[in-house]
Amino acid sequence: MFTHNPFVELSASIGPAIVQAYVIVMVVLVVAGTLYDVIHKGSARYFFDNWRSAASRGARQVGSGELVSLALRTLCVEVLTSGEFCNARRRIAHLLTMYGFLAYIVTTAIMVFGYPTPDTPAPDVLPILWHVGALMVCVGGYWFWFFIRADVSAEGNSPFRVMHADLFILSLLASVTLGLVWSFLQGAGASWGAGVFFALYVLTTTLLFASVPWSKFAHMFFKPAAALQKRVSEADGSRSKLPPPADRPEEFGSARRAPQNY
Repeated sequence: MFTHNPFVELSASIGPAIVQAYVIVMVVLVVAGTLYDVIHKGSARYFFDNWRSAASRGARQVGSGELVSLALRTLCVEVLTSGEFCNARRRIAHLLTMYGFLAYIVTTAIMVFGYPTPDTPAPDVLPILWHVGALMVCVGGYWFWFFIRADVSAEGNSPFRVMHADLFILSLLASVTLGLVWSFLQGAGASWGAGVFFALYVLTTTLLFASVPWSKFAHMFFKPAAALQKRVSEADGSRSKLPPPADRPEEFGSARRAPQNY
């Protein structure tokens, strides 16, 4: 199963050009949905206004070299290793889901556009990465959904309680899970069952990418920028770790200046 490229057999019933067009439409939906989210909610304007406001309050200016260093630290800590999560289980679940989704998406695009037919057999590593990436999403996503969510682990709510904010994770899990089932049935020769699950796979995948304006999908683009802005604010002094009186103890008495008696 893991070396089976499900998109090759699909080309016998659906032309590769149609599958490729579908992938392009999904990319357009993500871009359009993210732009709509930015414009409708004013996220970008709020972010840049907040950055400028914080910079104006800074005690010093952050140089270009320091800014690059802060950007690299943000990339390594917040982006690549999800260092913003203090809970180890949540961090591992997030990393499994993130890297699994990246492997799954990238290999899908490569197989659909580079190896769409039996005449262009894909290297075995691509289908393996596709299946492993999908399984990583399932492990990380279902682990988070049933055991790590705050309203489940801390508040004791049912794991089947669904809210609007859950649209992204649920549509992602549904899409990836149905994709794995479709691939398994296709590889086992169950053509009728594979056709049913492929239709469900397309439906949930479309929901995943078309619901960007109403889900948390776009947040993955904002979080690195927000993390960088936080580091810059701490570096230039506009984001104090302590309230102003505590940052300036000499005004209220310290080893350098004795408290005044009135």
